[in-house]
Amino acid sequence: MNKAKYTEDVPGDRKKLLKIIGQLDRPAKIMVIGGTDSGKTTLVTFLANRLISMGFRVAVVDSDVGQKSILPPATVSLALAELPFESPSELRALKHYFVGSITPDAHFSEVIAGVKRLAEIGERLAHFVIIDTTGYVENAGEDLKRLKAELLRPELAVLLQRENELEELGRSLERFSRVIFLEVSEKVLEHSRSERRNIRKEKWRHYFKNALSYTANLTEYILSGTRMFHGEEINGEERELLEKLHGWLIFAGWKNRGYTVVKAGNDCRGADKRLIHCIDIENLSNLLVGFIDEDGFCTGLGILKLINFREKKAEILTPLRQEELRKAVEIRFGRIRVREDGEELGLLRRNAL
Repeated sequence: MNKAKYTEDVPGDRKKLLKIIGQLDRPAKIMVIGGTDSGKTTLVTFLANRLISMGFRVAVVDSDVGQKSILPPATVSLALAELPFESPSELRALKHYFVGSITPDAHFSEVIAGVKRLAEIGERLAHFVIIDTTGYVENAGEDLKRLKAELLRPELAVLLQRENELEELGRSLERFSRVIFLEVSEKVLEHSRSERRNIRKEKWRHYFKNALSYTANLTEYILSGTRMFHGEEINGEERELLEKLHGWLIFAGWKNRGYTVVKAGNDCRGADKRLIHCIDIENLSNLLVGFIDEDGFCTGLGILKLINFREKKAEILTPLRQEELRKAVEIRFGRIRVREDGEELGLLRRNAL
């Protein structure tokens, strides 16, 4: 289910890096950066195991939202590695931060906030905090890495590169961190998009394998990531007028500086977006949601199955048990639709809900 496993058979520059890390003042943050299939998680696993064997406490922040080693996907996770491990999937997360998507596109703020908050916790618990990142390093991905380093100020930024592909990024990071370049190992295996999708499918399936249906009274939660349930409910006349004007079947609607409606039928292109925010009912089927505690951390994920707008209740499939659900004060709507068997049904735009 995971691509990376612990191995001592690594290029010599990894062992030189280990000596540099051992000389850092502690606690220290090490940010690992590289393109897709560059061996980032393998390097994180090697460094963590060797540092543990040297008697250090190591925290791992997994921010590779699409190829998470520490479950579940669509989150940033923190784990404390106290004993040697073969694969990061063996690590049990202490905290999660909900991103709600398997790509950082349009979710920079959630990724950066999650990494920052979890790294701060890691510094209090461990000598070293190793941060695994996505393989998104081009264009906007370069901006994400720079912003993350600017906020985190890691003691080391380790860049795994083929030829000189990350030289510009490295120069931009030198203001915030000591930068070390490593060559991508010849032993790194490349995975196709479909292979990565299948790996992620197995991770979704594993996370939701013991999920049960939970009826959430939406009036008992803060609802975020959506405009639904914000404002006064529209009346029958308003519903009828909007349906006639746009050819919609409206399931629910609210007015608050304009209208928000959940509908089926014609698309939204004919509606004035300054006045009407429309949500397609199909986008709510099998939608990923996060249960958020009072500190803003994610206690776990759920899959939205049904909303009863009249009763303001939702049926959500989740592996969380009652004691964990009681910690949640907020339900945050994500931007990916996924079934409990791991099949991904598609990503949504940021403004889709």
